[in-house]
Amino acid sequence: MTLGEEIPIIGQWFNLYFTENNGMAFGLQFGGEFGKLFLSIFRILAIIAIAIYLILIIKRKRSNGLVISISLIFAGAFGNIIDSAFYGMIFTQSTYHTLGTFAADGQGYASFLHGRVVDMLYFPIIDFTQADSPSWLPSWIFGYDGHFIFFRPIFNLADSAITIGVAWLLIFERKNLSL
Repeated sequence: MTLGEEIPIIGQWFNLYFTENNGMAFGLQFGGEFGKLFLSIFRILAIIAIAIYLILIIKRKRSNGLVISISLIFAGAFGNIIDSAFYGMIFTQSTYHTLGTFAADGQGYASFLHGRVVDMLYFPIIDFTQADSPSWLPSWIFGYDGHFIFFRPIFNLADSAITIGVAWLLIFERKNLSL
C-alpha cells in the first residue's frame, strides 16, 4: 500500500488505512531527531520495567487478570518498539504516490530507533459531510474537507493491546496493582 491508501473492509465502518506514525499516541511528537531517540529509549526502559513487574507478579501468583493485562501492555509496547527500531532500517521511504519496498542495499529511510510505527486500523464510526449534518452541530467540528468523523485515530494491534490492558487494569485490577 502507498501512504494514505485506504481499503474498505466493512463498508464505511472499518478500513485499512496505511499511515506511518513518527511519534507516540495520536501522532504526537516532540524534539525532532533527539526527541525521537529519547522517546525510543524511554520506551525501551518502560518495556524493561514492565517485564520485571510481570515476572514479579507471576512469581508471586497474582491474579490472572493482572497478569493478562500487564502482558497485553508489555506485548503492545514491545511490538511498537520493534516497529520503531527496525522498520526504518528495512524499508525505503513510503510516499502518497510510491510504495515503500525492502531496502535492497540495507539502507532504509531511517537509522536504528528512528523509524516509524505502521498504523492501519481505522474505524470512522460516524462520517458525514457538513451539507448532510444535523443543524445543531457547530461548523468548527468539520475538517478541511467538510467532513465530520467521530473517531479519527488510526491505530495498530499493538496500540489495541495496550489500550485493552490499561482499560482492564483501571476497571478490574486497581486493587491488585501493588507487589
